[in-house]
Amino acid sequence: MITVPKYPSGNNLLKDKVVVVTAAAGTGIGSAAAKRCLEEGANVLISDRHERRLKETAQDLGVPGVLCDVTREEDVQHLIDAAVEHYGRLDVLVNNAGLGGTCSLLDMSDDEWSRVLDVTLTGTFRATRAALRRFAVQKTGGAIVNNASVLGWRAQEGQAHYAAAKAGVMALTRCAAVDAAPYDVRVNAVAPSLAMHANLAKVTSDELLAELAAREISGRAAQPWEVANVMVFLASEYASYLTGEVVSVSAQHA
Repeated sequence: MITVPKYPSGNNLLKDKVVVVTAAAGTGIGSAAAKRCLEEGANVLISDRHERRLKETAQDLGVPGVLCDVTREEDVQHLIDAAVEHYGRLDVLVNNAGLGGTCSLLDMSDDEWSRVLDVTLTGTFRATRAALRRFAVQKTGGAIVNNASVLGWRAQEGQAHYAAAKAGVMALTRCAAVDAAPYDVRVNAVAPSLAMHANLAKVTSDELLAELAAREISGRAAQPWEVANVMVFLASEYASYLTGEVVSVSAQHA
């Protein structure tokens, strides 16, 4: 019998930390990460490019929300500035923004390729750069947690652009950790396999979701909060000696 574990209670792992989460509107990993950070005692600010969903999620969580399109440098800088203006500093950035899609490489246009790379990889670069510049000024340390994917390691039909972007996020994580170390900032990433939420269900066939779930040893997809738990760990002092690492949040067969 496939069972989902009990939702965990908070333990103040991020007590009084200021956390910014990108692409946190809706029902996916971003909103789950924002919720778990709140439950762990953090002061949270969320962002998204979808105004209505951002407003709804911010109201549901009781946190400030800032419109941000990570393909626009001015939006990203405004996001970091808004967090500092509202809370006085920045402690943690969770880079969750990403864009997928399914398309054979033979049919993929330059625009389709570039759009996925610009949101998923370059957007993560822009936000990481803005946060590191803030951390360098603050001189109080910090943590950055990126959302990669097991597709950065593994092949899947129609995912060349997304997989390439997520592999880039992994490489960016490792290299950014080296640049961040002098400022006592850790940079790590999670690599989920399959996390089920309403938005994914809308754009993915039942057949493919069933196939992907069957690849998991547990026989089920992760709940978004299960991925968020690992993000919280990486943001917390429990991961004080971890940097430049990509943690697989997966139960896939080898």
